[in-house]
Amino acid sequence: MPSPRYLVMISDAEQTCGVEEFSRLLARRLGARAATHVLGFDPAGLLRGLKGSDALILNFPMVAWKKKLLEPTLAALAARISGKRAVVILHEWAALDWKRRVVLAPVVLLASELCFSAPEIAAEFAASRLARLASRRRTVLPIPPNLTAPDKLTPGAFSARLARERAGGRMILGQFGSIYPQKQVGSLLAVAADLRARGKDIFVAFAGSFIKGQDTVEKDFFAEVERLGLSDRVAVSGFIESDAELFAIFGEIDVFCYLLPDGLTSRRGSILAAAASGKPVVVNAPANPGALDHHRLFQRLIETGGLRLIPTGANAGAAAEAVLTAGQATSGATDLAGEIDALWRDAVAKIDACVRDRA
Repeated sequence: MPSPRYLVMISDAEQTCGVEEFSRLLARRLGARAATHVLGFDPAGLLRGLKGSDALILNFPMVAWKKKLLEPTLAALAARISGKRAVVILHEWAALDWKRRVVLAPVVLLASELCFSAPEIAAEFAASRLARLASRRRTVLPIPPNLTAPDKLTPGAFSARLARERAGGRMILGQFGSIYPQKQVGSLLAVAADLRARGKDIFVAFAGSFIKGQDTVEKDFFAEVERLGLSDRVAVSGFIESDAELFAIFGEIDVFCYLLPDGLTSRRGSILAAAASGKPVVVNAPANPGALDHHRLFQRLIETGGLRLIPTGANAGAAAEAVLTAGQATSGATDLAGEIDALWRDAVAKIDACVRDRA
C-alpha cells in the first residue's frame, strides 16, 4: 500500500486546546498527504474530503467538540460506509468524565485503528469493557510538543511582572498549562511554602488558565494560596494569546516544578513544552519505569538534565530540595528542532503502519 492519505478533523476554534493543536500540527506534518475538515453538520463537504483520502483521523478529547455529541460518530460512520479507515487518537480515557466516555463510545467502536497518547492511556482503555468490542489494531504514539520558542519574543504584562519580582531578588517557581483538579497544582503551592519556610524569597507563576467547569477549582486554589500565606507571592496569567508572549513568560521563570499523583507520563504535554523552553523542570519519576521508552524527546531531556526526576512518591520537601539544586545547575545542550522533527517522523510512521496493517 502506498503512503496513506488522510482527512484530519479539526475545529474552527480560535483559542485551541493541546489536542486541537496536535491535530492541526499533524495535518501540517503530513503535508500533501493530508487535508483538514472542520467537524460539523456538513455531510457533502465531509464526503468530498473523504473521496480523496484513505483514512479519517479524529483526536479526542477536543475542547471545541464538547457540545458536538453526534458529529464525531457520524463522521466515523461516513468514513466506514465510504470504505475508508477511521483512525481515532485518544489522548485521555479514564480521566474523562464518564459522560464523555459514553459519548465517545460509538465513535471508538467505529474506529478501524486506535492510537493512544501514552502507554497508560492504552492500558486504561484495555481494562474497559468497551475494549472487548473495539478494534485490535492499536498503537501508542509519541506526542511531540505543541510549542517551540519563536525567533522573536513579545513580552507582555505578565512577563513584565515576573521580571520585576526577579529584579527584587525573588526566585520564580513556575508551572505551565491549564489548571484543573487532576493536575494537583496545590502541590506546587506546598513546595513554595516549604521553600519560604527555609528562608527562600519565592514567587510562584502559573502560565495558564483555569478550566471552566462545574467544579470549584479556582475558588479552592485561591483558598489554598491564602491558607499558606502566599497571597502576595502567586500569580496566574490567564489565557496567553501567542507563543511569543508565552515564551517571554518562560524566560522569566527560574525552575518549573510538578508533583503528579501518578508520576511523569508522556501524556503531560505541558511539561514537555516547559522543558523545551530550556529551563529546568523538576518532576517526580514515572510509576512505570518503561513509561517513556517510546518517546525519544522525554528520554533525551532526562539525559541532558532538562528534566530532573525525583522519586515517584516524593513529597514537597524533596521537591523543594531538587528545585534549589536545579536553580544552581546547568543543563546539557539538546538539538530541540532535530529531536522534534524526529519525533514527528516517529508519530507519522506509527499511524501509517497501523493503517497499513490490516491483519
